[in-house]
Order: sequence, then C-alpha cells, then structure tokens
Amino acid sequence: MIDQHNLKTPCNTMPTLVDTPFSNNKINTDNLPSIQALPFEQLASRYRLIRCWLHFSITFFILVIGLIIYYQLFFILSQHSADIILLTTLILFSLSFMISIYYLLADKQKSFSLREQDISYASGLIFKSVVTQPMLRIQHVELKQGPIERKAKLARLQVFSAGGALHTFEIPGLTLEKAQSIRQFILEHKTLSVQQ
Repeated sequence: MIDQHNLKTPCNTMPTLVDTPFSNNKINTDNLPSIQALPFEQLASRYRLIRCWLHFSITFFILVIGLIIYYQLFFILSQHSADIILLTTLILFSLSFMISIYYLLADKQKSFSLREQDISYASGLIFKSVVTQPMLRIQHVELKQGPIERKAKLARLQVFSAGGALHTFEIPGLTLEKAQSIRQFILEHKTLSVQQ
C-alpha cells in the first residue's frame, strides 16, 4: 500500500521565488540613447569603387554580348528572332544598369561601429537595418577574402554569435589592416569580458 503522506508533489520540489528580489519598473523610452548617436565608420572607399566597377562591367558585358549576337554574320536570323534578341538585350541591360545604380547608392549606406562592449553594422538603402552584437555573445570572428579582395587588400569580417551555426552579420569592405585589428580587439576583449 502506498503512503499518501510520503509522496512529493511537483509543487514541493520546486524552489520558491519568495526571497528573490524582483523588479519590473517601467522604462521611459524617450530617455533611451539614440542609435544615430553611435559613431559609425564608413567602409573603405576602394570597396565601393571595385563594386561599382564590377557591376557596371557586367552591365556592359550583357549589352556587348547581345549586340554581337544581333549583328553577327555567321548565321542569318529572322527579323522576329533578331527583334526578340534585341529586346531581351535591352531589358537585361536596363535591369542590370538599375541594379548597379542601386548597389552604388546602397554601398554608401553601409557602416560599422565598434565599442567596448558591442559591435554594430548598419546597411540598407530602402529597408534600413542596424545589427548589434554584444562582445560577450560573440563565439568567434572570421576574416574572409576573395581573389579580388586579396588583390585590393580588402577583407570581410564575419561575426558569429554563441549558439548560431551561421554568422550573425558580415562587415564587408574593410581594409585588411583594419579587419585584422578589429578581429584581434574582439578576441582579446571577449576574453577579458568573460574573465571579469
């Protein structure tokens, strides 16, 4: 026979919160610091120049290929086929040109801010975004370079948060020296913050 008095209910095994101090005061949002007050730094100017050059090169490559196909002499195109090729080339050229202009303007909006306790990255021309990562939540930082970035001595900094498989955000267009120094600062500061 089971003694009903010796059974422990889940309520008896749970710790009580009576002695724990608790506060939930209202915060006046008008007194919070503004994100615009952050001292954001622009990306390297040669990053924007290289991106602009790449996008406009692709745009004019599309135009040249389309015109070569239109005016080629190896096989005769019907007037209907020639019109379709010309129209497709002009549409692709226009779209590529607009995308190039968008990236040219959007790259000017990219910036970052490094502080003692966090790092922020701002981007976006139409849809603006500001991502802030506290130093204590950073798991690791990677420095990445593609072939064009290596040639231009530029680098991307990928910041990974604890528990995340993908990077939280990426800061492109940093000079190699600046990317290395920011990475070193984050790694050293993260260690110091954990020890404190």
